[in-house]
Amino acid sequence: MEQPPKPARVNFVDDAVAVDHIRKARRILVVGCSGGGKSTLSQKLARQFQLTYISIDRDILWLPGWVQRGRAEQRRRIIERVAGERWVMDGTGPSTFDIRVPRSDIVIWVRMPRLLCIWGVVIRWMKYFGRTRPEMAPGCIEKIDREFLEFIWTFEKKFSPRIVAGLAEHGPDVPVLQLKSRRQVQRLLDLLGSPA
Repeated sequence: MEQPPKPARVNFVDDAVAVDHIRKARRILVVGCSGGGKSTLSQKLARQFQLTYISIDRDILWLPGWVQRGRAEQRRRIIERVAGERWVMDGTGPSTFDIRVPRSDIVIWVRMPRLLCIWGVVIRWMKYFGRTRPEMAPGCIEKIDREFLEFIWTFEKKFSPRIVAGLAEHGPDVPVLQLKSRRQVQRLLDLLGSPA
């Protein structure tokens, strides 16, 4: 008789445990849906703990004019960057969890509600209208289109299971902190003693 598949094992931790891990961490991976605030959180952590900030969008994925690098080149660039000793990397992409998660001391999953993520990208678009935001590759002017909004709207249903599976497969012992509200993000920063 065939056995049912084992449930994915992810090492979810609470704020108190995560704070201790973050303070000791040399390598932090921040994942989540677009517009949820992962870049902002990553940059704050990088400043506070003197970690190199790595943006998947800026440093790995995009070339000017919203042209994607080839997959082999993306993986090569990720391998180079995760070899570093002190970094915080902002970007989801479960297809590269095999490279990134095992090198991470902790994963922070910014798992905001989809309406909050949509609001976040709209605010970002207005802030950087006609310009490129700092964590994006040069020449990628901030934009919103139907495809991007659909990606955000369906992210939890389509991509969260892939995130869980990737974390379970490539880092079952790596602690994972989920942040599901702006209040939780602020509480984490307060516990870490970081300015808002």
